[in-house]
Amino acid sequence: MSTVSIPKTVAGTAPQTIVGIGASAGGLQALEQFLSHTPANNGLAWIVVQHLDPTQKAMLAELLQRATGMKVQQATQGMPVYANQVYVIPPNTELRLRKGALNLVKPKEPRGRRLPVNILFQSLADQLGKAAIGVILSGMGSDGTLGAQAIKAAGGLVAVQQPGSAQFDSMPQGAIAGGGVDIIAEATELPARILSAMAQMPFNTVQPLAAQMAAPIENAAQQPAPDSALQQIITRLQSHTRHDFSLYKTSTLQRRIERRMAIHNLDSMQHYAGFLPDNPQENDLLFKELLIGVTQFFRDAAVWDYLADSALPALLQQSSDTALRAWCVGCSTGEEAYSLAIVFCQLLQRQPELQHCSLKIFASDLSPDAITKARRGQYPLAISDHVCATRLQQFFIRHDSYYQIKQHIRDMVLFAQHDVILDPPFTRQDIIICRNLLIYFDTKLQRKLMPLLHYSLRRNGILLLGSSETIGRYHDLFVPLQAKLRFYQRLAPPLNSSRNLPVHSFPPLSNLAKEHPVAINKTLSSQADNLQSAADQVLLQVYAPAAVVLNNSGDIVYISGRTGKYLEPAAGKANWNFHAMVREGLRSPLALALHQVALQPAETKGTPLQLHRLPLSAGDSAMLVDVTVQALQEPASLQGMTMIVFRDVAATDVKDAPSGIDFSLAAVQQQYLDEIQALREETRTSKEELQSGNEELQSTNEELQSTNEELTTSKEEMQSMNEELQTINAELQTKLDDLALAQSDLQNTLNSVEIAILFLDQQLNVRRYTDRAANIINLRESDLGRPLSDLTSSLQYPSLHDDALDTLRTLKFCEKQISTTDERWFSVRIMPYRRLDNVIDGVVITLVDISATKMLEAALREQSVSQNTLLGE
Repeated sequence: MSTVSIPKTVAGTAPQTIVGIGASAGGLQALEQFLSHTPANNGLAWIVVQHLDPTQKAMLAELLQRATGMKVQQATQGMPVYANQVYVIPPNTELRLRKGALNLVKPKEPRGRRLPVNILFQSLADQLGKAAIGVILSGMGSDGTLGAQAIKAAGGLVAVQQPGSAQFDSMPQGAIAGGGVDIIAEATELPARILSAMAQMPFNTVQPLAAQMAAPIENAAQQPAPDSALQQIITRLQSHTRHDFSLYKTSTLQRRIERRMAIHNLDSMQHYAGFLPDNPQENDLLFKELLIGVTQFFRDAAVWDYLADSALPALLQQSSDTALRAWCVGCSTGEEAYSLAIVFCQLLQRQPELQHCSLKIFASDLSPDAITKARRGQYPLAISDHVCATRLQQFFIRHDSYYQIKQHIRDMVLFAQHDVILDPPFTRQDIIICRNLLIYFDTKLQRKLMPLLHYSLRRNGILLLGSSETIGRYHDLFVPLQAKLRFYQRLAPPLNSSRNLPVHSFPPLSNLAKEHPVAINKTLSSQADNLQSAADQVLLQVYAPAAVVLNNSGDIVYISGRTGKYLEPAAGKANWNFHAMVREGLRSPLALALHQVALQPAETKGTPLQLHRLPLSAGDSAMLVDVTVQALQEPASLQGMTMIVFRDVAATDVKDAPSGIDFSLAAVQQQYLDEIQALREETRTSKEELQSGNEELQSTNEELQSTNEELTTSKEEMQSMNEELQTINAELQTKLDDLALAQSDLQNTLNSVEIAILFLDQQLNVRRYTDRAANIINLRESDLGRPLSDLTSSLQYPSLHDDALDTLRTLKFCEKQISTTDERWFSVRIMPYRRLDNVIDGVVITLVDISATKMLEAALREQSVSQNTLLGE
């Protein structure tokens, strides 16, 4: 374990910060490992939350005290928090941090649905902000995932036990999948990694807890990073991800970057800027760090209640369109977009007269990972803390480890990766939800975005902002509907207003250059070198017809003569595109003519196209003009460009068409219409083919859906059967244990009896025997199942097999005294083997040693003979 310099802390002082530790099943061992590797004098306070049995007395404090030199005690109401001490949650309570003291309350949720780790972590994030630290160790379920996200959003540090080293990896895996985990290591390594990250924080030392709670978190004192280093990091991120962070709040950027610096033990932002080019993966990690979004279902319940009860019904009544559109800006992982869809569905259920209405939601976010998760629509079981049981049952499908959003809700939302700074907005929206996004932008960008949101809304559209956001000074664009809840309604700006969506409000809003000016061909000199060129220039300007030269993109690269009558600059940002500058009456005919010239075959390429008597203004024939459009082939510097020449024609003049090829406007229009008609036919054919393919896909989808339902049913049946088999298996295992114990008892009983016993089945094969029987009949374990006739013994009993058969057939006992080859005598008794159900299933042969009796009998007989002999004599 690496050593970290820890300042000594006097007992009873306020901690530098507080570390929350969450664990569940298998967490005791991980907690002991964690605390045993934590220095006793570390300057921090540690709060341990574990899922405990609410009906049993807790021994957690006593067990953990053996693993650490810090004082471990069970938390009580109002207990102050001191450094170098460990506080353990009592059973059947929820533990929070409030104003530097511990707050205990009885759980509201029933047992099995309590999430004490989330509750503690959320309170640490609220009270400590970026100084909060959360640690998740071994455990089952998903408790701690939402709490870790809250700490991450506040700028705190999140550490997780390596799932492979955890006895139960559900809690660590859930936190990692939720994103925002800073440190992943084994329980023995986590303390050193946490203390090292704190010691390496660039903003000097961590402030004491009391100072942190006395000052706003955002304004915590920190040394500003050098502009050059921060700018290098921003530029590096922009080249890597396309996104520009230069318009984000500097304090937010610094705080997020400093967290990454602490993890890599870098002491300056300049070092970190040099670290990025050599570590491409760090660019992605920093990008995700800057985009950490915190969201949840139905965040701020009062907002959603007002939306369902007032805002949405009023919007449906005012709108002439029954198909509403909504845009959720910065949707993160999709909870708010799905919340809006659920609220709308419940509104239709309560008001059947609105069943004909629909809602299409566009949800966008910059993070591709967040969009991917949102599209999947899978959320941890912990969402039950924010979603009521009725909504869970109606709009979600519960799986073993997550909730799946139902398909009809998923179909209401269209997710897209979108950069509000660089990409065009979604327009004609009835509702825009932009909560807790503007707070990360600087004031300049906020002022640019507000007119853009106004432009994206329809008349009387609704804008919903976060609790810390307002419309600022744009009171002529929005009117408050419910200012406390941040609901605003779009106003039509006054006609003379200077805020009719300024050009700078359109994306891209970045400060960095992303466009290149159109290169202007300067092949013609603007200044004459001699008298002849000067005279030619005057003749061209005064007497030659007005003309322009266009490149292949339609941009004007050269102007000759006075073209103000035919062209005028477009309002807004300077735009040299010909189609934007040409007069209204000439716009459509010249667009058709340019298209016709571009389609000329190679053999007629460069042939002028003549357009006669075109009005300068639609419906006004007072000013007419002849126009010549020609594709230029020579010289090489003008190849690929097009020249357009204007000649004024008086309304009373009648001129014959010029010699050469005359392409009338009617001919151009007719050919263009023919092409459009052909394209329509092709489109119609393609549409029919696509429709046919779509019907086939729908049919296939229905079949697959039916098959899926059948498989789901089969899965449920198999699961039910599996549960029954598991129950039966458990019962059988219990019986096997009992049987093994009975077999052991029987074996010990038989071996303790001074009688040799041999058990034979109905075929007179060996079934069981005692150890004493093996001393008489040659038996081994491998002889089980062998016929009696194949066995050898020391008994002088050749008819043993026949007597056993006779006993099995007649059920009569057979008892004989048999001698052995080693001059021993046994009483051999053969009897039927009767089972408990009164069925004969073999025979039992018992051999009782009667050698002593025989010897006594022989001695008595010999003594009697001796006596009789003496008497006879």
